[in-house]
Amino acid sequence: MVADLLAGRAGLSESPVKVPIARLVAADSPRVHGEQVDHTRMLAAVETPLPPIVVHRPTMTVIDGIHRLRAAALRGDDTVDVLFFTGADADAFVLAVELNHAHGLPLSTADRKIAAARIVDSHPTWSDRRIAAVTGLAAGTVATIRACSTERIGQSNVRVGRDGRIRPVDGAEARRRAADLMAANPEASLRSIAKVAHISPSTAKDVRARLARGESPVTPRQRSRDVAAASAVAGPRPVAGPGKDSVRDANAAEFVALLASDPSLRFSEAGRVLLRLIGCAAIDNGQWDEMVHRVPLHQRERVVRLARECASAWRGFAERLERRDDESAASG
Repeated sequence: MVADLLAGRAGLSESPVKVPIARLVAADSPRVHGEQVDHTRMLAAVETPLPPIVVHRPTMTVIDGIHRLRAAALRGDDTVDVLFFTGADADAFVLAVELNHAHGLPLSTADRKIAAARIVDSHPTWSDRRIAAVTGLAAGTVATIRACSTERIGQSNVRVGRDGRIRPVDGAEARRRAADLMAANPEASLRSIAKVAHISPSTAKDVRARLARGESPVTPRQRSRDVAAASAVAGPRPVAGPGKDSVRDANAAEFVALLASDPSLRFSEAGRVLLRLIGCAAIDNGQWDEMVHRVPLHQRERVVRLARECASAWRGFAERLERRDDESAASG
């Protein structure tokens, strides 16, 4: 399987060369907890030659084979067989995840989720299925990770699939984009709207007809999928306790879906930003734990400070929102 992944890979050397171990850099592994010493010792005891490791030529960083590298050093070898990859740093990480997922020491679920979040950020136009194939996760899990990504606001509304074809993120999002374009330019032709929104002219015609009837541009079936996706992002229903207010007692996904169905939020840029931020606030405890362990110690204080500043900004937003009607009444 590893040989199949490497065969014909763009930017990868065809035959291995011997490289001094001292020149190689062991960093940026998709394994959160790093090397597994027992596995290294087992490889060091193997008498047959080990497969070549894969190295990013521009940085000399090991992409795949850190345990084989450590095993060679443990045996006292001065060199190791290397296949060089010359692509971009982000593509080198993708290759590292693919190879680690494919061979005999697979990545943990936590490793794969963290890797998927990183690939979502570095390759925002890749489809959920394409990232799922790289990481070994379900496409639905990747979709949830994408929804919680801090880079989601800047992501494209199209995805490049495993076959290289460009498709809209989903029909609902493309329809909403078409509705936004129609509102901004009512005289635009259906063909021009369809081209920009990445939908067919017949779909653009249906969107315009729905808007003319005062309906949502999204079909009822697509809206039901939105509710299901919001539920996946928000996580399980919180357990009610004494003294909890009514909002905390209910399923957060219901409130997110209710807000998402409001055209005054969906069809304005500020409203869409608000919906995305609120959706990301529903991260479950397991994901918070993963992020806590992901932050390097030398960045801990900065992240703590920024997290507290974000919490303060949300408190300020809530207080200003509570005062808005009172201030409007006073000024009127």
